[in-house]
Amino acid sequence: MAKAKRMYGCTECGSTFPKWAGQCGDCGAWNTLVETLIEGGAASGRSGWAGDRANIRTLAEVSVEEIPRFSTASGELDRVLGGGLVDGSVVLIGGDPGIGKSTILLQTLCNIARQFPALYVTGEESQQQVAMRARRLDLPLDRLKVMTETCIEAIIATARQEKPKVMVIDSIQTIFTEQLQSAPGGVAQVRESAALLVRYAKQSGTAIFLVGHVTKEGALAGPRVLEHMVDTVLYFEGESDGRLRLLRAVKNRFGAVNELGVFGMTDKGLKEVSNPSAIFLTRAQESVPGSVVMATWEGSRPMLVEVQALVDTSHLANPRRVTLGLDQNRLAMLLAVLHRHGGIPTYDQDVFLNVVGGVKVLETASDLALMAAVISSLRNRPLEHDLLVFGEIGLSGEIRPVPSGQERLKEAAKHGFKRAIVPRGNAPKEPPAGLQVIAVTRLEQALDALFE
Repeated sequence: MAKAKRMYGCTECGSTFPKWAGQCGDCGAWNTLVETLIEGGAASGRSGWAGDRANIRTLAEVSVEEIPRFSTASGELDRVLGGGLVDGSVVLIGGDPGIGKSTILLQTLCNIARQFPALYVTGEESQQQVAMRARRLDLPLDRLKVMTETCIEAIIATARQEKPKVMVIDSIQTIFTEQLQSAPGGVAQVRESAALLVRYAKQSGTAIFLVGHVTKEGALAGPRVLEHMVDTVLYFEGESDGRLRLLRAVKNRFGAVNELGVFGMTDKGLKEVSNPSAIFLTRAQESVPGSVVMATWEGSRPMLVEVQALVDTSHLANPRRVTLGLDQNRLAMLLAVLHRHGGIPTYDQDVFLNVVGGVKVLETASDLALMAAVISSLRNRPLEHDLLVFGEIGLSGEIRPVPSGQERLKEAAKHGFKRAIVPRGNAPKEPPAGLQVIAVTRLEQALDALFE
C-alpha cells in the first residue's frame, strides 16, 4: 500500500495545504490549519471496486436480536449505560479533574476482571500509582492487567495479543499515533487515535472506555467529532469537594439519554446510591420559608429534590436573578407570569434559587415548584413539610401536565408525603394510599391551594 500523505486542513473552510501556516490562504482565518492524513493509492487499491455489488437488504430481512450485555458490577453505572456494557462499544467519560473518572473505571475493571480479561492502559500515571490507588480502595488486585503506554499502535498490538473483554484508555488526550508529527492532545492526534480505537473495538468486540479531559467551560476537550465517533458519552457532574457525584448520559446508542446515576464519594471510592431521593430530601426538622419538594424525572426513574428560594429587597437598579441547577432565563419568564397573572410583583426583589444536592433540573415540571418557593420566601410563609409540587406553567398562566405524572406521585407516597399539588392532566383516578392530590388548571388556583 502507498504511504499515507500528510496534509493540513482548515477547520473553517476545509481547504488543504501541504505545509502548515498561521493563516489559511483561502478564507483568511488564523490558527485553523490542523494536521490530517490522506490515504495514498486509493484509486489503485479499489481498482475492482466498481464491479462489486454491495450487500443490500431490506429492513425486514435484517435479523433483530436483543443486544447482549454484561454487568459492570455497579447498578448505577449499568443504569446509565442502558442496562449493562455492550460488546464492541466505545464509551467516553468526561468530567472535571478530581471528580472520580479514573476511580470509577478502576473499580469497574477490578470487578470485571474477576470474570473476564481486562486491561487498564494509563498514559498519565505509572503502574505504581494505579496499584497504590487500588490498594487504598481495597480492590481485588490479582486479575487486572495494567499497562503504561501512550503510542496507539503499541496499545492496539498489545490488545490483540491479550484479547481483553474490556479496556480502559486513561486518557485519550495523552495518546498519539506515529503517523502524525503533532503533539499528543492536538485535534489531529485525538481524532486519529480515537478512530483507530473505535475500529479495533468493532473488529474485536472489545468494550473500550475512553477518559476525556474537559475545557474550563466544562465541555469535552478536543474535536467535536470525538463525541460523534463513540457510542456513549457520559459526563460526571458535582463539586469535587462534595460527597455526591452524578453520572449523566448525554448520548447512548444502546439506551436512553439523560439517564442519571448517583454515587457517593467515600474513602473507599465511589459507592452507588440506590435511593437518591432519600439523600436529596435531608431537610430541616421544622418548616422554613422558601423550601418546597418537587418530583423530577431523570432517565427512567423519578427523583424527589428540594428547591430553595431566597427573595430579598434589592438595592440595585437591576435586581439579581441567580439560579443554581435551574434555567435562569426560565426564572425571568416565570416571574413575569407571576406578576401578570398572579398579581405579585418582584421587580424590586433579588431572587436566588438553588436545587439542593447539586442536581441540575432542566425540565419544565419544575415551574410550579419554583414559583411556590419564590412566593413562600417573598411572603415569609413556610409550606407544609409533607407537600409535593410539580407542573409546567404557560405564559397565559395555565398549569400544563408533564410526562410520567403517576410515577412521580407513587415516589412521593413511598417517601411519606401527604399532599400533592399537580396539573389536572396528571391527577390520577385513584390516588396512592395516604396521598391527597389537588389538581389545578390555573396559576390562581395553585396559589390558593398553596396558601389556603
